[in-house]
This record gives sequence, C-alpha cells and structure tokens, in this order.
Amino acid sequence: MLPQETLDQIARRFEFLEAKLGETVEPEEIARLSREYAELKPVVAQIAARASARRALAEAEALRADPEMRVLAEEEIARLRAELPALEQGLQLALMPRDAADARPAILEIRPGTGGEEAALFAGDLMRMYHRHAERMGWEVAVIELAQTELGGVREAVMRIAGEGVYARLKYESGVHRVQRVPETESGGRIHTSAATVAVLPEAEAVEVAIDPAELRIETMRASGAGGQHVNTTDSAVRVTHLPSGIVVTSSEKSQHQNRALAMEVLRARLFDRARSESAAARASVRKAQVGSGDRSARIRTYNFPQGRLTDHRINLTLYRLEAILDGDLGEVIDALTAADQAALLAELQA
Repeated sequence: MLPQETLDQIARRFEFLEAKLGETVEPEEIARLSREYAELKPVVAQIAARASARRALAEAEALRADPEMRVLAEEEIARLRAELPALEQGLQLALMPRDAADARPAILEIRPGTGGEEAALFAGDLMRMYHRHAERMGWEVAVIELAQTELGGVREAVMRIAGEGVYARLKYESGVHRVQRVPETESGGRIHTSAATVAVLPEAEAVEVAIDPAELRIETMRASGAGGQHVNTTDSAVRVTHLPSGIVVTSSEKSQHQNRALAMEVLRARLFDRARSESAAARASVRKAQVGSGDRSARIRTYNFPQGRLTDHRINLTLYRLEAILDGDLGEVIDALTAADQAALLAELQA
C-alpha cells in the first residue's frame, strides 16, 4: 500500500483537475484533463471510503470509555473491522497499474472457425450478441465490414465500438467460442459442434502508429452483400493492404471517403496490437492461446443450446441463462472475468 502522504497527493491532484476542468476551454486540454480525471476518480473514491471507515473506527474506539455507549461502540467496532479488509483490497485494486488501452474504443472482429455453414451462422449470433450488449451499455457501434453467406451467416464481421471503458470490458472476449446445438441445416436432429473466433483490439491513435503511405496499396471495388449480391452500383468499398505486414483491411460502407478512414482505423488497431504483443511476450502468448485458429480444442467458452448453458472455461463459470446472454446480457460473465483477472493481479502483488 502507498504511504498516506502519496494518497493525499493523489486526492489533491484530483481536486486540482476538478477545478481546472471548470476553467479550461481548449478542447484538447479538456480532453487531456478529462482522461486523467476519469482515471483518478475511482482511486479517490476508494481513498475517501477507506479514510471514512478509519475515522469512524477511531471514533467508535474512543466511545468505549463511556459506559453508556460501550455496547453500541463494540458493535460498531466489530462492523468496521470486518469492512476494512475489503476497503483496503478495493484501494489496492484501484491503485494497480492500468492498461493504458482500457479506456479506448475497441475494434471487434468475428470470423467462423471449424463447422462450415453452422460456424458462420454462430458467428452471426455472436455479432448480434455483442451489438445488443453495446446497446444495453449505451455504446456506439459502427459496422466496418460485414461479409455474409447465402444463409445469412457471417464470413467476417468487423465492428468499431465506442463508449466508456469499452476495451476494458470487452478485452476478455478475445478467443475461440464453441457452440453445441442442432443446426438449422441438420435434418436428423443431431447435435453438432462448431466454433467462431473473436478478436478484440484497442483502437490506436494516429500519432501512435506511423504508417508510410508508400507502404499501402489502396483499391476500390464494388460493395457486395450476402451471396455476392451487389448492394450498390458504385465502386465505394475500399481494400487497404499494408505491404510490410501483409495485413489486409476492407470497409464496405456507402461512402468511399468514409471507407478509407474506417479501414485505416482498423489497420492502425491491428498494427498497434501487434506492437503491444511484441513488447510483452507474456501478453503475446496469452493472445495466441485465446484467438487461435478457430479449432475446437482452443476454446475459451462453450454455448450449449440443448441445456441452455454457457460455460467459460478460463474461470470455470457456468450459467444456465444462455438465451438472455445471447440477447446481450453479458454483464455477469464480464464481471466474473474482470474479478478473476483482478484477483490474479492482486495475488501477484502480494506474493
């Protein structure tokens, strides 16, 4: 735990930022101060809660000297002593180093893995699940690329999701998702297993990823929908190839100008994620294990339709409310993953 003097400095910095935000009019300065303010707010709340409990404990201990107040004081002391460890842990968690990308928008990519057409249909289910979850959270969703099969499945979906703490909440969704159900295309009633991959990347700012225009090949083409049916008659879709890395990004909105901007956002995010992975070997190995190739053996989560069950294998979480989860009610799953991650980080700090 940091010394009290340092905690007091954090609280004073927060008060300074609060006052400064009321005076500043420059948009860039407001954005910079707001980010720091938002980062310190939960820390200061935990500092205040811990300090309040400690003051109340000192006051209750002083009341023990009064015979008439002793019984009430002892009850209050017992309650506060029981609460303090949780408050101490909460402050430790708030003080832990944060991933600088946590507050950023996210680029979410979904692709079918093993399972043919059924995998593509499941990829579409996942896309709807994340879209509905974003709506529940009040986040903004922009579909950058959507390639569908003739039966309405998804060959590839790329979405940009923006809002408060998007990447922090969605980063645990990266990995291979497995489904067990009777496919619509199965006439014998047999349960099939298929998979889809989800990759969640933090959005990168232009200043963080330098892209040489000479290293890009930009092509325009006619946008197409399910089964190759043309959705418009102009060459508005854009495909951007980053020659050094071989990364290819497409965007198929109606505006060619918008498509270029969206494709560059996705390209920056992929290059940014690659750089982050290369600079942190541990993170690189984790991400490889999560995203994998779509093979069932690399699963992180199973969606079992016959039993209405969702199981997250990383934390041994099983919930029998599959329909609600697929309708976007992912809060319980994400909260459990976040808590498990925080507990592991806390254990490392205390080891």
